[in-house]
Order: sequence, then structure tokens, then C-alpha cells
Amino acid sequence: MIPPKPAARPDKVSLRQYLKLFRQDLLSAQPARLYRAWMAEFRTPFFRSFLVNQPELVKTVLKERPEDFPKSDRVGEGLRPLLGNSVFLTNGDAWWRQRRIIDPAFEGGRLRDTFPAMRAAADATVQRLAERAGTTVEIEAETSHAAADVIFRTLFSIPIEHELARAVFHEFRAYQRSQPVVNLGAFLRLPRWMPRFFRPETTEAATVIRRLIAQLVEDRAEAIARGRAPDDLATKIMTTRDPVTGEGFDTDEMVDQVAIFFLAGHETSASALAWALYLVARSPEWQDRLAEEARALDDTRGFAVMSSLSASRDVFREALRLYPPVPMMVREAACPVRFRDRKVPKRSQVVLSPWHLHRHERLWDDPDAFDPGRFATENGRTCLRDAYIPFSAGPRVCPGAGFAMVEGPLILSSILRQFRVSAVEGRAPVPVAHLTVRARNGIWLRLEPRAADTAAPPEEVPQDPRFGRMKPSTG
Repeated sequence: MIPPKPAARPDKVSLRQYLKLFRQDLLSAQPARLYRAWMAEFRTPFFRSFLVNQPELVKTVLKERPEDFPKSDRVGEGLRPLLGNSVFLTNGDAWWRQRRIIDPAFEGGRLRDTFPAMRAAADATVQRLAERAGTTVEIEAETSHAAADVIFRTLFSIPIEHELARAVFHEFRAYQRSQPVVNLGAFLRLPRWMPRFFRPETTEAATVIRRLIAQLVEDRAEAIARGRAPDDLATKIMTTRDPVTGEGFDTDEMVDQVAIFFLAGHETSASALAWALYLVARSPEWQDRLAEEARALDDTRGFAVMSSLSASRDVFREALRLYPPVPMMVREAACPVRFRDRKVPKRSQVVLSPWHLHRHERLWDDPDAFDPGRFATENGRTCLRDAYIPFSAGPRVCPGAGFAMVEGPLILSSILRQFRVSAVEGRAPVPVAHLTVRARNGIWLRLEPRAADTAAPPEEVPQDPRFGRMKPSTG
């Protein structure tokens, strides 16, 4: 099956046309040659940009010389009203300090600790969808709800029905709708003292979100002071001190981090899960295989069940390959370098494109096809190692990658255990990139109940210690 893919633009367009296409959709603004190129250069009056697809160059930028390719400040121009100085936007000493405080909360053993909250969110998702059974559902809205529920349950031990959680989710949806793909600052290197201009609704939504998150953080700080805080991710992060400086996050810093946890953890998981459901809706044989495999959820409530959901993991991994939630990452050359005998001047943009790398015609077998079985082949294993970066790679790999690879397959299996999903004729989704890769007019699926055993699940069985040691990874 060949799932939807956006049409590429003509090879040559004017700068005005390019900017117009870029604002509408990052993906269709790119030429088709990028699916075969090892490297491509783009020149505008404002900047020089080099897209690198060759695995060796990607490895150089992300793993071997990350200090020479810090995250570009231009990426954050449109996101700073919400994210402040979060770990997503910082570089250098500030970034290292933030990661030293954050990373312990996401160590492998924490996956087992947070699994009950993920399972509760998955069960709640199934209960909500049961009310929609027999109807056509815009599934991205449902996966957004599910992913947000996971974030709040694992971070603050509250379900999305909690008043503050519900308010953050509502305002975040408004922020998604108002946030443009590009801001003027992404094209012009503006002095730091020059004021930035954002759409009023974007600034207002960001202000409300940060105020609501600040209330959650302040309430948690009070609970920690009283010795009554639950042992969740927020408590772990807020009580961790940087081993180098001895300092922790103050309230504003914690608000910055919670904002990016919500953006990265909610947006990316919701996007990948929605696409995974669409892909199996178009592939009945894989859907039936996942539904059968998901019967393990009836027998095991604990983390050990993840060892039984291997097909679901492969489907979710393939969804991340075909529709990487973050389609492009931008770094900046801190010094002049040579790539493929071409000069890359200092301060040039270096673009890494998971979207093109994951579909590269010179790397992957049948790159545009949906084939979760590819990861068992020699080509799939090689590309998984060298050409698969849905969570980035190297020191800046997403600290929640391991969480995503549990959350996604778990919710996917939970849904397919209870429902058969089918695509709606005439409503094929068109991928577009805004904050993440979503469908232009949503992903519409029809849900029908599956015949299911009605017996209550047995008591929890001992957990598999191998999975208790899972660490965040890129795949």
C-alpha cells in the first residue's frame, strides 16, 4: 500500500512563490529531487541553507560534532512566546544544565513506574471512543486528547478531565490553530533588542497556557514542601539538582520545560498515533494481526505486556518513518566546514530532514510503501541504524523517545483490541507540516466494535525485568 504523500513543487520557483508555499505547508514547498539528493543548497537574499541527507553527514552533525552545529536560533522565533528558554531552544551551557536536571526523570526504570498512568490513559481513550462506535470519527482530535491525557497523568498525576489540565488542552488547541509555520525572524537575522511581532491570538494563547502551567507548578512546589507530592515526573524534575551547579529549576524555568514536554510529547505522539491508525485502516491484514496480538492486554495489566506487542511497535515505528512528526530540524554552522567538497560558511543553516531521509530513494527499499515488516530485513535494520531519526539523535535525542515507543504501541493496541477501523472513501488525508505533520482536513475513520471477551482481566503478573531497563532511544 502506498499511503498519501504531498505533491512536490516544481524544481525552480521564485522566492516569493517559495515563501508562499512554505507558509502554507513545509512539505509541498520542497522539490522532488530531495528524495534522491545527498545534499542540496538553497540561497535566498536572507540566508544560505544546506539540506543534508547523506547518513554520514547526518551522523557528523548530530553525533560526532554537535557543538559545531547548535540548534538555530531562527527555529525558536515563532515558538518563544510559549516555550521561553526551554531545553528545545537553548544551546551550550544552558542546554547542558537543563538536560542534567531533566534526564534522570526519563531514565529507563521510570518507564515501568509511569506505565500505570499510560495504561489508565489508554483505557480512558477506549471508553471515550466506545461512545462513538458505529460512527465516523476525526481521529486526530481523539489522539490529541489521548496524548494530552498521558502527559498530564505521567507529569502531574492528574487526568485530562482535571480543571487545569482541560484548560491547558483547550488553549493549546487555540495555539495550534494560530501559530504560523514561519515567523519573519526565521528568514531575517533580527537583533535581539528588536521587538518581535506575533499574531495577537498566538501571544494570547501562549500567555494563558503559561499562566495555567505556572499554577500547576506552584501547586506542586507547595505539595513538595509539605511532603505530599506524588512520585511522578514533575516531582522528580522539580526535586533534582544539577550535579555541577547544585541548582534546580525555578518556577519560570519549570514552566518553560513543561511547555515543551506538552508540545513535544503531546503533538508528536498524537500525530504518529493518528497516522498509525489510518495506515492499519488501509491494511486489514496488519490491523487483524495487531488486534489478535492485543489480546495480551486482557491477561497482563503491568509493563510486561509490552513484550507481547511487537507488531504494534513495528507499525508505530513505520508510521514514524512515513510521517515523522517533526519533519525538519535546523542547525547552524558555528564554524566553516566542507561537506561533499562544498563550502558551508559559518552561520549557514544546516537542515536535517527526517521526512526526506526516511523516504530516501537511494537508501530504503520501496520507501513510500507502508511495510512494518521491513525492519526485520537487512535493508530495514541498516536504515533503522543510519537513516531513521524521528526523535533526532546524539546528545539532543528526545529524552522522551523511550516513553513514546511505549505510549504509542500501547494506545494503538488498546484501540484495535476493541474496535475495527476503516478509512472513509473520498476523504484520504493530505499530509501537511505545521507544528507537526498532520492532515490538512483531519484523518477520518469509521469505528466498529469488535467482538471481545467480557471476562475481567486477571491480577497483574510479575513484570519482565528486561523492560524495566529500557532506555530512551531513537527507535
